[in-house]
Amino acid sequence: MQYRFLGRSGLQVSVISLGGWVTYGGQVGDQIAFDCMKAAYDAGINFFDCAEGYAEGKSEVVMGQAIKKFGWKRNDVVISTKINWGGAFGDNPVNNGGLSRKHLIEGTNAALERLQLDYVDLLYCHRPDRNTPIEETVRAMNYLINSGKAFYWGTSEWNSEEIAMAHACAERLHLIGPTMEQPQYNMLAREKVELEFALLYENYGLGLTIFSPLKTGILTGKYNDGIPEDSRFATASDGYSTSKAKSYGDETWKKDIEQTRKLQPIVQKLGTDSATLAMAWVIKNPRVSSAITGASKVEQIAKSVQSLALLDKLTPEIMQEIDEVLGNKPTPLTRRF
Repeated sequence: MQYRFLGRSGLQVSVISLGGWVTYGGQVGDQIAFDCMKAAYDAGINFFDCAEGYAEGKSEVVMGQAIKKFGWKRNDVVISTKINWGGAFGDNPVNNGGLSRKHLIEGTNAALERLQLDYVDLLYCHRPDRNTPIEETVRAMNYLINSGKAFYWGTSEWNSEEIAMAHACAERLHLIGPTMEQPQYNMLAREKVELEFALLYENYGLGLTIFSPLKTGILTGKYNDGIPEDSRFATASDGYSTSKAKSYGDETWKKDIEQTRKLQPIVQKLGTDSATLAMAWVIKNPRVSSAITGASKVEQIAKSVQSLALLDKLTPEIMQEIDEVLGNKPTPLTRRF
């Protein structure tokens, strides 16, 4: 396993991490979740990610149970959760969501209870809340850090302007700004990480814990010839997967599948498979502190880890060839003076 510093911080996270989005606490049984987490830990993965909104908090419950079950030392793992979508936990949805001081503090306390932990290492604001002043959010996140309930705070799917505003607010108040951002990043979604955030890396040392490195399975190639009957999009009852399955015929889906097919000659030349190439391509980017993967089978953990062996084969020439095939490399705008 490789470990990278989380942005400009002193915290090191495994370059491949395991998340509970969609699967743990919902789509797969607890024993499968335990087996996958154990396989990840044994492979050197030290970073496990969840959120209050994943399976209405059940993902946090399962991850907390796994930590207890296997007797992992708290200082050996990096645990994160995300706060924003907590409406399912109250009798009245008012104030049970968003990034207000009230929900951030109460939501974090509830998440820690579900995780059976005293603190999380990383705490994210799970999507921006434009109804709450950024100063209120920054102050609340610093309160949670000062209370020992989180070590670092960050954002998820915020835009560059919002992240810069949070840093400006923190600097003005002599507080801590967001250490990391959790965006989607993969061969088919590149704009934000490769272009929009460019100044944030230099100015604030922003770290990235990206999600969906395989674009919800599209980049594995398993959908190249249609949706297999045993695939998640065919069998899952959760709203996300169902909606994706229904969109199979739309133009965006068709374009993604076509680009995945075009990568096959490179996949064959490297003697690998589509999923391994896609994962290796993501972590080849030095800005990526960690790529969060999902797994519903133990074998998928091993597959993700195999991508590390492919990194040296991703030469500048191969990376350029991939760019030419995809035709989607973000291009900085030319300044006009």
